[in-house]
Amino acid sequence: MPKKAEQPAKRLNAIAEDVRVHLDAKHAARERGLALCRDALRHSANAIRAVHRADFAAAEDLLAQAKSLLEQAAKALTDHRDVFYAGFVHNAQKEFAEGCLTLALVAGRPLPSPADLGVDHPAYLNGLGEAVGELRRHLLDSLRAGDIGRCESILAAMDDIYAVMVTMDYPEAITGGLRHTTDAVRGTLERTRGDLTIALVQRNLERRLEEFQGKLPRGEGGWIVKRSGLTTIRRLTLGLFA
Repeated sequence: MPKKAEQPAKRLNAIAEDVRVHLDAKHAARERGLALCRDALRHSANAIRAVHRADFAAAEDLLAQAKSLLEQAAKALTDHRDVFYAGFVHNAQKEFAEGCLTLALVAGRPLPSPADLGVDHPAYLNGLGEAVGELRRHLLDSLRAGDIGRCESILAAMDDIYAVMVTMDYPEAITGGLRHTTDAVRGTLERTRGDLTIALVQRNLERRLEEFQGKLPRGEGGWIVKRSGLTTIRRLTLGLFA
């Protein structure tokens, strides 16, 4: 006579309790890592703002705090690698890398490597791409200040970054969406090149018009009209530019 089948309820309850303990631990680790990454993101964003104010000491302090928070998050998720790679750690590392790279590029310091920052390679590359947007802002600030030499060096750095990123031809699953970032970098680079070119042409035109104004003899009916930042010479004498 076959043995009577054991009711599964007791065994099932034991399995469910083991699963519950595991998921409770995973949830707690996720909440801890998520909070730490949010704080790291905030510190990194504030560091970028400090860089644009040329307050490099404050930026360094904020980035040091962000790095410590990311290390704590990685430790909290050591036993839960699936949660570690869920996306929020990548985003925090990317923002941290962006802050560190922006600081290095604006302050004229050597670029840190992914190992120096303690971030994954995809986060580093995407952070490098995001830093191009911050370089555009710094270039426009320099342009308003009249520092053309600085503008040209920043544009060259942006061009160098794009030249490297466009060679990273790997699947999106490996690079963390780098292709989209690279496309955005190309658009930012071309807009910035166009803005700087127009500003240089305008500045050259204004300088030549000022030189021409200085050569005009008085009493010939010429005057200068300034409109929207552009200097325009109007002459009553016909055939002056013929």
